[in-house]
Order: sequence, then C-alpha cells, then structure tokens
Amino acid sequence: MRKVHRVLIVGVGSIGERHARCFAATGRAAVSICEVNAELRWIVADRNAIAETFADLDAGLASRPEAVVICTPAHLHVPMALATIRAGIPVLIEKPLSTRFDGVDELIHEAEERHIVAGVAYVYRAHPVLIAMRDAIRSGRFGEPVQVVAQCGQHFPFYRPAYRTIYYNDRATGGGAVQDALTHVVNAAEWIVGPVDRLVADVGHQVLDGVTVEDTVHVLTRHGRVMGNFNLNQHQAPNETTLTVIGTRGTVRFEAHECRWRWAAEPGAPWTDEAGPALERDALFVRQAGAFLDAVEGTGAVACPLADARQTLAVNLAILRSADRGGWETIADNP
Repeated sequence: MRKVHRVLIVGVGSIGERHARCFAATGRAAVSICEVNAELRWIVADRNAIAETFADLDAGLASRPEAVVICTPAHLHVPMALATIRAGIPVLIEKPLSTRFDGVDELIHEAEERHIVAGVAYVYRAHPVLIAMRDAIRSGRFGEPVQVVAQCGQHFPFYRPAYRTIYYNDRATGGGAVQDALTHVVNAAEWIVGPVDRLVADVGHQVLDGVTVEDTVHVLTRHGRVMGNFNLNQHQAPNETTLTVIGTRGTVRFEAHECRWRWAAEPGAPWTDEAGPALERDALFVRQAGAFLDAVEGTGAVACPLADARQTLAVNLAILRSADRGGWETIADNP
C-alpha cells in the first residue's frame, strides 16, 4: 500500500475544491482545507466529506501537513508559499505563480536553500497526449521547430458563471484572459519549444458582461529562432485548444478537445492521428496530484518548477505591458 499524505488545500473556490477532490481521488491523500470564508469552508467540507478545516494559513500550517496546495487569488500565492516553505513543507502553487515579481526570487531561493519540493500547477504538463507529442518533437523526428501556433477558445461564463465576482474581474488578482487562460498555453509552448524572449500583443474586452478585463488576446512571440502566434478568446461557443509546432521535417498538432496529437511529414499527405485516452475534466488534475506526490516522496520531479513558472510570469507581464504601451517587449528578469 502506498503512503497516504496529509495534504492541506488553501483556498477552496472552484479550483481549490477541484484540487481537494482530485488529491483525494489519488487514494494517496488525506485532505484538509483552509478557507477564510466560513460559509464556503463549511459547504466545501460537507460536500467533500472533509473533516479537518482551518480558518487561516497559520492554523493550517501548525497542523503540520505533509504537503500544501495554494489556490488563493494569484497576488497571495508568493507570501503564502514562502510561509509554507519556511515551515519546511512541500508546496504546489496554482497558476500563475503571481501577478508581479515581488518576492518571487526570494521564494525560489528559499525553496532551493531548504531543499523543499515546490512547483506550479500548469496542468497541461500532466496531459499524456501533450507529453507524447513533446517527446516526439524532442526526439528530433520532425526536425528543428521553427514555428508554434496556438488557437484557443471557450465560453468562460458557461464554465465559470461567477466570473464577475471572483479573482477574474481584476488583473491585480490574476484576472483577465492573459493570466487566467493564455498563461496555460504559453507555458505549454515554452515547455516544448523553449522560452519566449520577445513579443508584441494586442488584447481587448470584446464580449463578456460585467467585467472590463480583456477576454480576447493576440500575441506574436519569438522563442529564439522559433516564431510564435497565440490567439485566445473566452467567449466562443466551442471549447477548443490546438497547439501546432512546425518543424523542418514535419508538423505536429495537439488538439486538447479531441484528446489527440497529429502529425504530417510529407507534402500533401493527410494527418496521422495519435489518439490518447479519453479524459474527463478532473482526470488531468488527478494525474497532476499524483505526480506532485511522487515528487514529495522523491520518486519523481515536479512537472513545472518555480523557475519555469517565473519565466511564464515574465511573459504574462510582458504581454500586458505590450498591450498597454504598444510595441515589442523584451522579456525582462524583473520588469
């Protein structure tokens, strides 16, 4: 039998409750929750049969959990993660790592100095189809990547009907399409073809009622030699994400909504499909939870280390700067 870890989920809004549910589903976690909103704390604990609850982080950390998952609004991630690491406890932080650079380098330094497992929950890195496609690209089978193109969209109000009253309504708390949704795809692309070093962006508030943050994004990127193009909206009817990598000896495409990757290596040839297992919405989060517990046990590594998430944070901030100022932005260490 595998060890059962005491895992504290901090913040139990939509994503926090999902982490609570999915860590429990691994069969390797005894879950407790920390939530400042007493009514929400009671509702989530009752709905998920969670016996142990806490009203603040200090009380939760004092219970000595073996791992902590931070699911609060993004501007709170770094100080809460620092407190967790200084308590000697492994931590998984919801994306994005933060909404600014304050404290980020200190967090990375503390985790390294104390040899504490720490990562960020960019869940595409747990997707078996994307992993298989990345492995094929990294093998050199399709030559050197020269272009990456992402096309993404979903009807955000359908999936998050409370969007007007949660973190999403303010960039300062991690809201808007860039920090909420595009960041997943950027992080996945950087994982496959390398980090963005410069970009230019256009964003707009096109459709969503009740908020003023952007719901539509267009970004051109450079990842060294690789040219990138990212388009995303949060108001179209179909829920679709594609990530295409064009190499010097072939083209590959990840289609999240079809749970497959495809490739074509000869001019005029049809796609060849590489289908993955059908995945319902919680499946990736269960896989992510299991991988994080492997890292805690020392039998695996975190899928997205803090340094990788720091790079994606720099891209998020550069996109917002470019959209606000106009023109190309270089990815700075500390903008």
